[in-house]
Amino acid sequence: MSLPYEAPKYFVMLTVLFLPIIIGLLNGKRFLIYQNLVTLGLLYVTFGGSNWKQGISIIVYVIWQVLLVYLYHRYRMQKNETNVFVGAVILAIAPLAIVKIFPFVTGHTSIIGFLGISYLTFKAVQMVMEIRDGIIKEYNPLMFLQFLLFFPTISSGPIDRYRRFEKDFVTPPDKEKYATLLGKGIMMIFLGCLYKFIIAHYIGQFAVPFTEQMALHTKGFSMSLLLYMYSYSFYLFFDFAGYSLFAVGTSYLLGIETPINFNKPFISQNLKDFWNRWHMSLSFWFRDYVFMRMVFMLMKKKVFKSRVTVSNVGYLTLFLLMGVWHGLTWYYIAYGLFHGVAMCINEAWLRFKKKHKKQLPSNFATKGLAIFITFNVVCFSFLIFSGIFDKMIH
Repeated sequence: MSLPYEAPKYFVMLTVLFLPIIIGLLNGKRFLIYQNLVTLGLLYVTFGGSNWKQGISIIVYVIWQVLLVYLYHRYRMQKNETNVFVGAVILAIAPLAIVKIFPFVTGHTSIIGFLGISYLTFKAVQMVMEIRDGIIKEYNPLMFLQFLLFFPTISSGPIDRYRRFEKDFVTPPDKEKYATLLGKGIMMIFLGCLYKFIIAHYIGQFAVPFTEQMALHTKGFSMSLLLYMYSYSFYLFFDFAGYSLFAVGTSYLLGIETPINFNKPFISQNLKDFWNRWHMSLSFWFRDYVFMRMVFMLMKKKVFKSRVTVSNVGYLTLFLLMGVWHGLTWYYIAYGLFHGVAMCINEAWLRFKKKHKKQLPSNFATKGLAIFITFNVVCFSFLIFSGIFDKMIH
């Protein structure tokens, strides 16, 4: 199996395969048959060969989701019972839940798992929810299939929205707009190479293992642990941001404006600002499809009298769920709870700041301090996420 964007030779292959697509789009045409053949070929490269079981899993999974969304859409055109909606969401999430829970219960990897199952599940659940809301009124199984299997983002996002994707896919950009997208896409891919193949590579190969060994040797909180925290945090950013640049840049080459995933997250002035800049497509997905719906439900049913309590419960649940999504290990769950609690504190500070706006100074120094505090809080959360405390215990 050849993982997307993992080696320079993958980009050589993309360059050769993409030339007819680029020529077509420069003339305002999308060569759909050829593009679909390229998609199938790249999916085979990713899921074929020795990992053919993943290929079987993704075929069965896609059939499951396409049929599920089709059946729910047909039902929704006639009725709108909450129980059926909840059932459809549970069925959409079920394959991912099995993949996440199975190793925790049995100690073995689930045979139905495959690379990118989380991101395909986010897309499927999104479809069910927007059909329920009446936002998506027409369902085209072939378009949904294009959306699910859009290979530039299949393994790790960014998570696009169906209506936005459909608009770009159905209406190719004009020559002038595509020329701009093409230039931006190429620049993103080169920047991604700098991030992933140079900066992240050297940090991951040298700084992270060296500081980790020092930290494990000294144990407890030490300068070595601090150095590991910073090196791991920068590695995480440059590796994932590099991948995201590849995915978005490649999408641009296909005339699809997939949303960006990172926007200078380490200059955030508070934690809410950070989550509006870090893995943006994921945080916005959780915000729109989990947090906002939960808050609305709690307020509608008047479970809590205080809006602040509702918001805090929402944040704690949201980030706990995000932690569990990463894996059923104590440090992923602790990572989620840490961010949930930190967001509650952050919101309390923002309310206090708004209330005492005239009394509190706001200048270059206070903004710099806010960035410094936020950066270190985030890096400490990544330290928890890294699992080094688990290694120290054992």
